Amino acid sequence: MRPTGVGIGEVARRTGLSVHTLRLYERVGIFAGPVQRDAAGRRVYSEWDIAWLGNCVLFRASGMPLAALAELAWLVSEGEGNEADRLDLLRAHRQRVREQMTQLTDCLQLIDAKVAAYEKHLGAGAGGDPWQPNRP
Repeated sequence: MRPTGVGIGEVARRTGLSVHTLRLYERVGIFAGPVQRDAAGRRVYSEWDIAWLGNCVLFRASGMPLAALAELAWLVSEGEGNEADRLDLLRAHRQRVREQMTQLTDCLQLIDAKVAAYEKHLGAGAGGDPWQPNRP
């Protein structure tokens, strides 16, 4: 039986991942199953593979390391019985994301304060550096 599906270029276009990244993901075990090949040896991806990659893109954007993503993929590929391990992995990542969001909120508050100060300073037609008003 000949595998049918989507070629690597189309998957790259649909996911926003480069062809190089797709090959890397296959090498390091990011797919939750083997990538099929056609008779010529070209990669052929299923719609499930593409949906999985959509999740992977978001996990990576949230800072999930490749090793954790590969572990999750391995757990998924193993099938039923390891759902608690998957949950533990996802909970740990969720906690890291929450901590990062807290830090980014603090950063955004500082940036907002600086923007407001510069807008006020420039809006008043003041010269010089608003942070060092008494500097000679």
